[in-house]
Amino acid sequence: MKVAIYYGGRGVINDPTLFVLEKMQTVLDELNVTVSRYNIYEHKQEISTLPQTLADVDGIILATTVEWNGIGGYMHQFLDACWFYGNKEKISSIYMQPVVMSTTYGEREGMMALESAWEILGGLPCAGLCGYVEDMPEFRSNETYLDYIDKKAQDFYRTISRRLTGLPASNQAVTRKVLRTQQISMTPQESEIASEIASDDNKVRKQKADVLELSRMYQSMLSGAPLDEGTNEFISDLNKRFRPQKDFETTYLLDIQGKAKPLYIDVTPVGMVCEYADREDAEVFLQMDRDVMIEIVAGRKTFQRSFATGELVARGNIMNIRMLDEIFPFDESIGG
Repeated sequence: MKVAIYYGGRGVINDPTLFVLEKMQTVLDELNVTVSRYNIYEHKQEISTLPQTLADVDGIILATTVEWNGIGGYMHQFLDACWFYGNKEKISSIYMQPVVMSTTYGEREGMMALESAWEILGGLPCAGLCGYVEDMPEFRSNETYLDYIDKKAQDFYRTISRRLTGLPASNQAVTRKVLRTQQISMTPQESEIASEIASDDNKVRKQKADVLELSRMYQSMLSGAPLDEGTNEFISDLNKRFRPQKDFETTYLLDIQGKAKPLYIDVTPVGMVCEYADREDAEVFLQMDRDVMIEIVAGRKTFQRSFATGELVARGNIMNIRMLDEIFPFDESIGG
């Protein structure tokens, strides 16, 4: 028998869920169960691949700690990955026991959330274990609690070994009739090629640049206005207002609607380079209408307020958006 444990907490000291898992794993080891342990926070960069570890298991334990609200982001991400990438046929034969401990409130709701999610995935939920822990040393030394944990681990083993079944659940009926996972059908060769392309930074950058160029071309066609090819609009405004900041340096790429190329700004503590150029190495990417940029250089708007109202869209290190108003204080009330 093989069992996998997926821990969705943060791994903090005195996490009661970790203590419970250690006790349960000891019991399963004594029953000659092969146990694998996955701390999801250690695999946060490859959570989408974790459902592959379900391939040869008979049962799993989904364990997490409620520290302030709900089952936590790592466990949510893992369940999302099971929905999008997991083998539903295999999941349908896997027993799942939820283990949810709480240091605040909501352990029962968390346990029910895991049971419901596994049913929607098509799996077989088992009776779970949940509890509230206020004093960790007292919890560790309470023999009644320890016996209860041992019993739950033994019940989980019996459920799997006897292949016990429960009554049908409405969640499973909804899954069959309503919910569908969008699948992309690829041969192994096609998947390998797609992975190579996705991992090739140069190809990805080239594709992004091509998409951006096409986007600008179609925007121009739809608006009926030609693309502005050679103007230095806004560059002189930025140069006049530039105020370097101590120990601050970054790069911005402003995609201004109607411009043939984005406006690239390289900021350092001692100077700035500003030019219209196709670049993909900026730390902050911004997109806005030309009218919004005109309002900003006129001092009637700021970069930060435009971002807050949705007139400016950004990605990358968006914490540096507010610094635009520091290094280019068009609004006199900010730093003029």
